[in-house]
Amino acid sequence: MTVLLILGPTAVGKTQVAVYVAEKANAEVVSADARAIFRDLAVGADRPPPQALARVPHHLVGVLPPAARYDAARFRADCERLVQEITARGKPVLIVGGSTLYIRALTRGLFPGPAADPQLRAELSRLPTEALREKLMRVDPPSAERIHPRDRVRMIRALEVFRLTGKPMSAQWGKESPFPWPLVKVGLFCGRPELYRRIEERVEHMFRAGLVEEARRLWEMDLPEDAPILRSIGYRELFGFFRGQYGLEEAKRRIIRHTKDYARRQLAFFRAEKDVVWLDVSGKRVEEVGEEVLRVWRPFEPGLQ
Repeated sequence: MTVLLILGPTAVGKTQVAVYVAEKANAEVVSADARAIFRDLAVGADRPPPQALARVPHHLVGVLPPAARYDAARFRADCERLVQEITARGKPVLIVGGSTLYIRALTRGLFPGPAADPQLRAELSRLPTEALREKLMRVDPPSAERIHPRDRVRMIRALEVFRLTGKPMSAQWGKESPFPWPLVKVGLFCGRPELYRRIEERVEHMFRAGLVEEARRLWEMDLPEDAPILRSIGYRELFGFFRGQYGLEEAKRRIIRHTKDYARRQLAFFRAEKDVVWLDVSGKRVEEVGEEVLRVWRPFEPGLQ
């Protein structure tokens, strides 16, 4: 039995394609989106719409409060549990998302590192990105070279591992535990101009759908300063608007720019993944892309509908 993994940059259309494929294959969907798992964040997280959730069973969508902490290790454990439960019902499994750390937890495995230390993470989170990189270069140069200079999450984790164990995280490379089921990896992409157009259109749609109001509610929850969700694109820019640092149009421009930067980082990360079948979605309808994905998956799952 295999598990289908659909990955790709933000706004490329993964969610719609996953719903189409799941309906055709009578499969259930597990979300690999670090924001969609939180409640009260439907617009900014671009969660599957209610009609899609009604048509296809989705897991790890809207199940945690915004103040909760969730990481790649918990995601991996939840995925293993869910795959067991879904296959026990006789149904195929489709995992879809673009959160790079979550995808890596499946494709490259996880080493048995220490559990997260909230106090230590809060301390490290207060440091500028350049300071984090300098610290990591001193204690774990291989990790510093591998991690993107602006990837605060992974740098903080590498420093956390060193502080808690006294050993660099790079010393654990090669000891990761593989995912128990074979993954059929399909990546979706399109040309950069089209991807950027999709991102701009999606941000405009989010504003029309109530992103500002949703961000305002999150702002008024008085969450801890180190709550991971507060760093999410779409919310953090609007928080600056709420503080009076700039106007609403500037907040929107920042959201678009930061989303494009994030999409570039996602693509760079996913391009380094092995054994991914890449499908160009440019100018194609969801149904066309969905059928292409099914053609990739069926040879590995002869029982698919």
